[in-house]
Amino acid sequence: MDHEYWMKMAYREAERAYEQNEIPVGAIVVFENRIIGRGYNQVEMLTDPTAHAEMIAITAAVSTLGSKWLNGATLYVTLEPCSMCAGAMVLARFDALVFGAPDPKTGACGSIANIVQNDRLNHRLEVVGGVYQDYCSAILRDFFLKLRKSPRSEV
Repeated sequence: MDHEYWMKMAYREAERAYEQNEIPVGAIVVFENRIIGRGYNQVEMLTDPTAHAEMIAITAAVSTLGSKWLNGATLYVTLEPCSMCAGAMVLARFDALVFGAPDPKTGACGSIANIVQNDRLNHRLEVVGGVYQDYCSAILRDFFLKLRKSPRSEV
């Protein structure tokens, strides 16, 4: 299976976030050609600033494997991860990160910093960006357009 196939699975998680009026970011963890963790943004719903799609997917994945290490796993996420999520990926020892849309304001995997490939850290990931980018960017644009047009009580 290719990166676009798996990113479409992450995109489905982003659609779930969109339906919940959360910033539409979705993530999956793939290990040995199967999904072992899924997540979508739940920051508003859980009133938790750490409830990013990646963090939820990582928690599900380590629970599935029964290990804090995710060697051999790839994280697919629709938006370039922030510094918190990038740090968690390094700590979990993912092999690779594949993301859809870059995040020029908070992206910590190449845009404003590159935590996942920092030579001073004990682990580095392979990074592939821009997979299914048009769709991943479009759902975010649509969400924020809807947010700007709606009264605060509706979104």
